[in-house]
Amino acid sequence: MKKTAGNIGEFLSTGLCLLAMTAVMVAYLGSAGLIQKKTEISQIARKYILRMETRGMLADEDREALYRELEEAGATQIQLEGTTLWQVNYGEPISLQIRGKLENVYEFTEKRVSTAKH
Repeated sequence: MKKTAGNIGEFLSTGLCLLAMTAVMVAYLGSAGLIQKKTEISQIARKYILRMETRGMLADEDREALYRELEEAGATQIQLEGTTLWQVNYGEPISLQIRGKLENVYEFTEKRVSTAKH
């Protein structure tokens, strides 16, 4: 039996496809991690807007706990805006807006609006 000549083109195209798929998977895993962190921040914001509904504002101890939870979730350069610092009356709109960065690169904004029910 005679050996047939191999074709380097077949091997090269397979190798390039594997390399491309590896690059796509690495990019996907990085993006999925950021999405998970953003979801966690969204849940933290929901938790604190519910507390604000019952109190009419973001109390000092809640503000400190909010900062701590956001930092544990990976947020940096955190800024709070909205009706977080002053008391609102029953039935008035209450809002919480959180701005910051994830991994010191990606900016995010999370805004929640509700009605005071205290």
